[in-house]
Amino acid sequence: MNKILPILIGLFPSLSFAASTTTRLDLTSHMAGYIALILFVIAYIFVMVEEFTHFRKSKPVILVAGIIWGIIGWVYASEGIPHAAEAAVRHNFLEYAELFLFLLVAMTYIEAMRERLIFEKLKVWLVSKGFSYRQLFWLTGFIAFFMSPIADNLTTALVMGAVVLAVGAGNARFISIAFVNIVVAANAGGAFSPFGDITTLMVWQKGLVDFQQFFALFFPSLVNYLIPAAIMHFAIQNEKPEAIDEQVDIKRGGVLITFTFLLTIATAVSFHNFLHLPPAMGMMTGLGYLMVISYFVKREHNPDNPISERFDIFRKVSRAEWDTLLFFFGVIVSVGGLGFMGYLALVSEAMYVQLGATYANVLVGILSAIVDNIPVMFAVLTMTPDMSLGQWLLVTLTAGVGGSLLSIGSAAGVALMGQSKGYYTFVSHLKWIWAIALGYAASILVHLWINSALFDVPI
Repeated sequence: MNKILPILIGLFPSLSFAASTTTRLDLTSHMAGYIALILFVIAYIFVMVEEFTHFRKSKPVILVAGIIWGIIGWVYASEGIPHAAEAAVRHNFLEYAELFLFLLVAMTYIEAMRERLIFEKLKVWLVSKGFSYRQLFWLTGFIAFFMSPIADNLTTALVMGAVVLAVGAGNARFISIAFVNIVVAANAGGAFSPFGDITTLMVWQKGLVDFQQFFALFFPSLVNYLIPAAIMHFAIQNEKPEAIDEQVDIKRGGVLITFTFLLTIATAVSFHNFLHLPPAMGMMTGLGYLMVISYFVKREHNPDNPISERFDIFRKVSRAEWDTLLFFFGVIVSVGGLGFMGYLALVSEAMYVQLGATYANVLVGILSAIVDNIPVMFAVLTMTPDMSLGQWLLVTLTAGVGGSLLSIGSAAGVALMGQSKGYYTFVSHLKWIWAIALGYAASILVHLWINSALFDVPI
């Protein structure tokens, strides 16, 4: 047996690599570490100014991810321990693969529902009802808040933004304020569901918070939305826009695809909660549902175009937000590399030991408004500080809603700046930062109050 074991380990490289990970070099004071850190900061500056440069955010982070791990590999190879770095980067790949497959399925469903005119039907219904500007302000906000936990905050913001642009044409003030309201509502709604934001999804997939435990954040999230919305309400004139009479019919299979999406979510939750399998496995099973359904969604009859396009599931996959998916790869692998060098241990010591978990988690939300919540949350998950369930829910809340403080702090805000045709800008959002900050502070206090018992529950 003693002779066979080394042979078996040699046949499975991942096992032999794992044995090497006991040796980890501290590169925080090494020239290699300084270079990696500077390169990551430069790459992220490019990400933050994407709105002005139109240089897609995935490009700099993917390039820097490769360079960072190239530097790590060179240092470890020169020290004679190359397999330690290889095992670490494989671990990052596994973390990304689960996130990638989960999001790819969700994006494919959203694209299918968009092509079947599900969201267009909702838009036309709202526009044709003759609501006043104030009524539309609250309707779009509440729909965004309750739609975001299912469809994610980015898709929700784009759908509601299209409604506001259609109904508020010519009223720049209404569009500007309504867009701020949608960003806050979409981010707040996404904070109490694993499907509402990338950060909540990462926390759920890590197994730190169960699916049903996220709903403890419902009231703090609602408060986060209601306070700034109530303040902005008085800045909108109580007038009625001109009603628009349009007719949109959902394409064949649209309703069935929508219900199948809900079934897919239930499958992912069941796989995770009851079978203890990765949620991504449940989502891929759901993609199988959609692929089977797509076979039965026949070519639609169009007398003006007899060769009308067939519903093609692979075209829906190709139209997923690939820039976003590849951006996540660059972020996860880059931050993983910086963590492997030892930088995240330093940050964890400074924040969670010296400041304390509560203040550190509040700071995470503020940082997410400036840097973006994805690398911030991935860094926290990589550090894995010793926190109670209440604290993990707190950092989930702050990372989710903290991005609302600035228009560049969340995917929803960045997307609406591109969609708004100049009505919604960084400055127009900044005018309401004080109201949003009140909601941010209030949501934290509400969580500390109503979920106080969870702060004694260990993970």
